[in-house]
Amino acid sequence: MADVSQSTLPVSLQRALRPPRLPPVARLLGKTLALGYRLIGRDRYDDFRLERVRGVPLLVMPSVFNPKLPRTGALLAAQLDASTVSADAAVLDMGTGSGVCAVFAARHARRVVAVDINPAAVRCAAINAQINQLDHRLEVRQGDLFEPVAGERFDLVLFNPPFLQGVPRDHRDRAWRSTDVPERFAADLPGHLEEGGFALLVLSTFGGSQCFLEALHRHGLEVSVVVERCFINERVTILRIAPPPHGEDA
Repeated sequence: MADVSQSTLPVSLQRALRPPRLPPVARLLGKTLALGYRLIGRDRYDDFRLERVRGVPLLVMPSVFNPKLPRTGALLAAQLDASTVSADAAVLDMGTGSGVCAVFAARHARRVVAVDINPAAVRCAAINAQINQLDHRLEVRQGDLFEPVAGERFDLVLFNPPFLQGVPRDHRDRAWRSTDVPERFAADLPGHLEEGGFALLVLSTFGGSQCFLEALHRHGLEVSVVVERCFINERVTILRIAPPPHGEDA
């Protein structure tokens, strides 16, 4: 199939691909802040840290994605209240990192499975489930995307993906870049959703939004904007992804 162009997307999704419009001075400030942010963040990835997201304690281990730094993890976690996660829901948190979204979902859901390809992230998420006394309904597994949950279906899938295109250098870098994650996620998602289920996907103008939207479009998935936040140097959007209703063509 041909790739979707920006002009064929709904206005709300076209906006998700555009960084905030800023005057030149503000753009320069944003780039400077982003550089400092990454340099500071690099130090915070090489040590054990206790962070708090909306008052919830989270241990972050070396090489594990820190949800307080890029803002995306904390923003997705903030959406996981009783109105989004029902008491009888089964939830998959893919690429869980520290487990921040899995922990927030487990406060409401019947069952949560958190997966990550990084062994350090798997250990970290399991510790955070114990710290928050949610390990009785939060299971952590190691593996790549949907592989650890083959044959299983969920009411809600959460994904804060790698945004950058490229070959990851190590496990820490897998949180930032990939070569084929958008396509594999879009292709396999419908087979892991219960009827009426959906996914919440975080995208950022930091990189990768177009690739994800193209993949979702190719597989006939319905996409709508749930939340959008503009920061100095990026626009972060949370999308609701669902298969088309039965009987409709993809």
